[in-house]
Amino acid sequence: MAENQKSLLTMHGVTRVFLTDEVETHALSGIHLNINQGEYVAISGPSGCGKSTLLAILGLLDSPTSGSYVLNGRPVENLKMSERARIRNREIGFIFQAFNLIGDLNVYENVELPLTYRGLSGAERKQRVQQSLERVGMGHRVKHYPSQLSGGQQQRVAVARALAGDPAILLADEPTGNLDSVNGESVMELMRDLHRAGATICMVTHDPRYTRYADRTINLFDGRIVEESTETVPMDEAGQ
Repeated sequence: MAENQKSLLTMHGVTRVFLTDEVETHALSGIHLNINQGEYVAISGPSGCGKSTLLAILGLLDSPTSGSYVLNGRPVENLKMSERARIRNREIGFIFQAFNLIGDLNVYENVELPLTYRGLSGAERKQRVQQSLERVGMGHRVKHYPSQLSGGQQQRVAVARALAGDPAILLADEPTGNLDSVNGESVMELMRDLHRAGATICMVTHDPRYTRYADRTINLFDGRIVEESTETVPMDEAGQ
């Protein structure tokens, strides 16, 4: 993990400018960022500092106004929409604050849905769904619907959905934002376990309690990286 220094994504001089009513808003200014395979990086900072904008560009949901972005050895900032969608489906796993589960689908169907766009056989989809749900401790809830689950359980299903695609990187946008402290800690411990098993994770959070789970914390302020830290609070190793 930490010893593996293969660069997974690199940004050089990335800016993002929004134009509204002839007013320029510089959401990101001159971002230089590198994340290695197997790293766990937290992006932190106050509301409005550019965290979610940065994550949207990392996840190919948005494009930089200028600068370069290389993902898995491929420049991606100028790709066509169809190719961006293909990469999102195959190489990026998203975990959102609001879970984004579909209420009319049960747990199994929610996790399976992104896999249906890949042309995988039913047997392979079933294996992936079952394995990912077992990894997050939700294998016994396959027939439940989101409304029958707690917030913490819904987020675990959302993590399973991201894992099922075997992505190169997990992008988590305030994954504990809609959870109480107990469920928040539980989800963070789950993500820590996934990282220990080899997952590459980039997480946006405004909560300093959760940055300690990461290998490295990048602090944003007014669209710029103002500090990087690799100091983490020692975690309880009893569960290993």
